[in-house]
Amino acid sequence: MGEKYDFERIEKKWQKYWEENKLFKTGSNPKRPKYYYLDMFPYPSGELHMGHIRNYVMGDVISRHKVMQGFNVLHPMGWDAFGLPAENAAIAQKIHPTKFVPLNIAKMKEQIKRLGISYDWEREINSSSPEYYKWTQWIFVQMHKRGLAYRKLMPINWCPHCKTGLANEEVVEGRCERCGAEVTKKDLKQWMLKITSYADRLLYDLDKLDWPEKVKVMQANWIGRSEGAEVIFKIASSKEEIPVFTTRPDTLFGATYMVLAPEHPLVPKITTKEDQIKIEEYIEKSRKESEVDRLSTVKEKTGVFTGRYALNPVNNQKIPIFIADYVLLGYGTGAIMAVPAHDGRDFEFAKKFNLKIIEVISSPQSKKDKTGELEEAYTEEGILVNSGKFNKLKSESAKEKITQWLIEKNLAKKRVNYKLRDWVFSRQRYWGEPIPIVHCQDCGEVPVKGEDLPIRLPKVEKYQPTGTGESPLAAIKEFVNCSCPRCGREAKRETDTMPQWAGSCWYFLRFVSPHLTSQAFDSKEVNHWLPVNQYVGGIEHAILHLLYARFFTKVLYDLGKISFDEPFAKLFNQGMITKDGAKMSKSKGNIVSPDEIIKKSGADTLRLFILFVGPPEQDAEWSEQGVEGAFRFLNRVWREVGELKGLKNKGFEGKKDKDLRRITQKTIKKVSEDIELRLHFNTAISSIMELVNALYQYKEKGSFAYIEAIESLILLLSPFAPHIAEELWQAIGKEKSIYQEMWPSWDKEAIKEEEITIVLQINGKLRDKILVPPDLAEKELKELVLQRSKIKAQIAKQRLVKFIFVPGRLVNLVVK
Repeated sequence: MGEKYDFERIEKKWQKYWEENKLFKTGSNPKRPKYYYLDMFPYPSGELHMGHIRNYVMGDVISRHKVMQGFNVLHPMGWDAFGLPAENAAIAQKIHPTKFVPLNIAKMKEQIKRLGISYDWEREINSSSPEYYKWTQWIFVQMHKRGLAYRKLMPINWCPHCKTGLANEEVVEGRCERCGAEVTKKDLKQWMLKITSYADRLLYDLDKLDWPEKVKVMQANWIGRSEGAEVIFKIASSKEEIPVFTTRPDTLFGATYMVLAPEHPLVPKITTKEDQIKIEEYIEKSRKESEVDRLSTVKEKTGVFTGRYALNPVNNQKIPIFIADYVLLGYGTGAIMAVPAHDGRDFEFAKKFNLKIIEVISSPQSKKDKTGELEEAYTEEGILVNSGKFNKLKSESAKEKITQWLIEKNLAKKRVNYKLRDWVFSRQRYWGEPIPIVHCQDCGEVPVKGEDLPIRLPKVEKYQPTGTGESPLAAIKEFVNCSCPRCGREAKRETDTMPQWAGSCWYFLRFVSPHLTSQAFDSKEVNHWLPVNQYVGGIEHAILHLLYARFFTKVLYDLGKISFDEPFAKLFNQGMITKDGAKMSKSKGNIVSPDEIIKKSGADTLRLFILFVGPPEQDAEWSEQGVEGAFRFLNRVWREVGELKGLKNKGFEGKKDKDLRRITQKTIKKVSEDIELRLHFNTAISSIMELVNALYQYKEKGSFAYIEAIESLILLLSPFAPHIAEELWQAIGKEKSIYQEMWPSWDKEAIKEEEITIVLQINGKLRDKILVPPDLAEKELKELVLQRSKIKAQIAKQRLVKFIFVPGRLVNLVVK
């Protein structure tokens, strides 16, 4: 090996070697256990950023470690190439998606290879290739056959910038999750997936997942299961009824008015002629507001009286019916019984419109003025008052008794409600999977037959969204006009495309048999490799992608195609890499190019820095000094291995040999456990650095202890900095690639300290130190400590109150 650490030559050499020898091909030895590691595959909408690199390098460490432990490892990569991210980027760059996506894939793939990531590229997939999206369409057809895919006219979230409909999950604080534009509403016939049919399973199966608690809570809150009662309010002087879902039937006697969502289908039926104009104006105004604005607790409450009244079922009292924008059609039944004394928004509304406020839940905690009137709504539980025969009951008991009483009168039924809504699956865009449905005047909606899939996305010049509510595909006659798959008559093809999430809902299944043409996946292979052992990606996908992927998996399980109903056994969310305290972005001008770092200091330096910068689950700040430190360390390792001399002795002779061996074995144990149990790559690297420090201080460069330490060092370093590890492994005379070597195991006996230092404190202050055997019993230690001359002198005239022993660290004598 040369004196200089020539990282550019070394990295090119070993990347070429790995590729030519197909070292990263998925293992198939039947005697070995399996391990499936998966990174969330990226949108090919640009170059790699530091978030990608942190994610992929972490996965490479784990995958390399598992291979060296003797596992068959599946470590694949592909491209989430359809949908808004890729199309919007293509529009911004003024390059057609069919050209833009392949260019980006080639660039990103080259960057990943330069990092030395051990992906099995023979399993590469691309969600925008017909060979792949044929099976995405096939899954949709299976859902349609089971009644899980249906079409419905509804007011949907509409992004005026992206010019497409959005699912609720794609709207963040009233804005498009992708472009940030303020979302409006638009009535469109949309394809929906009935994810609500799986609400309970999606909720309760979270308990069997080894996922971050934060992600599980986010999904549970999004599903939003609540138990309550559906109560019937009859409309006075009418046959119409208004069903209302409530989790607080104990407050029914305090319902003094009702509110319908402006979009509620009953509104035009019950509106009086006198109020029709003002109500239509109010409805039109509400449609322009985002759901976030409508639900805001600080927004001034607005509403319009319909001129009609409902009958409260518990006391037959007439109560006015309003429409107001703070009620949404999508939640519950789109109507509420308003209880101003015990709901904050109802309280504000009642105050503004001078409506009755009747207290029905009494508690010492409720806030009242000097006259005994409520100053604000009391929303907790308490004792019922002003509630007829249910007075003096506790809230919890009253819920059940009032519900049962109304059930007996046929005015209520028990009900479970969910915040989760069915998934809006249509997009009025070009760059997506065509929905495989044909519209026939005689047969209705007919799914395309399996043998006729894929329905290929036609090539067009003008792919930009139209903004009319129709996809650009609607203008292509040769695509639209077709024959009905059922009756053969003239028909029209569906022109909406699938959302960006469609391809990523099942890609983890395709990786096991990516080139299979007869099926979406080989069931035997899928059932062998899945569920994914470790899945890694950003917290931003906690609801959207992860919830959808779980839904698809459960559907395929119910279809008998797979033997598991959860796709990812373990999940890890890596933190962001920030610069100047902010997320890296072109608009902030704080992007760091990985290509520049690799050119200047090498891929191993970038890998080491990105892993050492901090705990992987936390955000970390970019540091030029940190990159330089990683580079200096690798140069130090290079020089130290160059110090290796011929073997001088065959055993561990003397205390220095045994001390170095102990450090070596402790390092093996620490690095192994940090990777295997905790994913603490930063502390693993720190331990390797401590071993290098010990090697620098050790003078016998040809001793058995030194050679063992050098070999262990290179093996331990190899998952983190694989290129330099390969070169050093070859330099010390090893013939096999280090990737094919076994991971070192540690010697438990060698780790035991011959003597350890115990700090001696008196009332928390350091007074002495003592060397003792590591397994010395507390009783024996106490006798030794109390005989120490320094200690005896300090406590001679005091009483020992307590003897505190922290094993392996300290003793504290509490005296008075």
